[in-house]
Amino acid sequence: MSQHSLTVDLNSDMGEGFGAYTMGDDEAILNIVSSANIACGFHGGDPDIMAATYAMAKERGVAVGAHPGFPDLWGFGRRNIPFSASEIERLVAYQIGASQAMASYSGHTLTHVKAHGALGNLTQTDPDVAAAVCRAIHAVDPSLICLVIALGHQARIAAEMGLEVRSEIFADRAYTEDGHLVTRKLPGAVIHDPNEAADRVVRMVRAQGIETISGKIIPCPIDSICVHSDTPTAVAIAAHVRSTLETQNIVIASFV
Repeated sequence: MSQHSLTVDLNSDMGEGFGAYTMGDDEAILNIVSSANIACGFHGGDPDIMAATYAMAKERGVAVGAHPGFPDLWGFGRRNIPFSASEIERLVAYQIGASQAMASYSGHTLTHVKAHGALGNLTQTDPDVAAAVCRAIHAVDPSLICLVIALGHQARIAAEMGLEVRSEIFADRAYTEDGHLVTRKLPGAVIHDPNEAADRVVRMVRAQGIETISGKIIPCPIDSICVHSDTPTAVAIAAHVRSTLETQNIVIASFV
């Protein structure tokens, strides 16, 4: 989002159930967001869930992206697994391919890629992992947009590779003083109050910067806002964030 624009994307990670197990209320979230990042089967998701989620997104005019993560169903992709950079590159390429196939199968078109969980966090802080993810995207389909964590290594590396980049902030996650996400192991890392989440998002979008736990603003581009779908108050947070932004004359629309 440019400094003078009053439009921003609202995205959520979804399709993260597996078989008979459900995770989040995807149908409700899809009525609120403008973009959805669909799990590819490694940290969550399976062919049936992927097809159904892409179809629901298509019906609602919601843009869709691949959401690759570590192969870690047990830990929901939120544990660091010591793969080499070349292994990560192939893991991500594999998941993008599956996502493109299931999106096409469902009559939709994949537009972006956003790394999930521990893998996504590493793209912010580890340039080797960030480069591996970017190489995978570039090799499979260089027209895909990289949806990246703001102020991370992936934003810079993707741009250097000639990939299109969009930066996101998190409505429901706290930030450290250096602009990284507060680890989920610490209290206060996840914001559950819809009012707190919405007010803070408006401040960040207006300031075009990340708000840290101390209230400091670190300038950065904000093209998209993520609301996680797996938290207990996810639907309430997403709905309140959207309505609050619209009350402030900020339009919600996908970045494609």
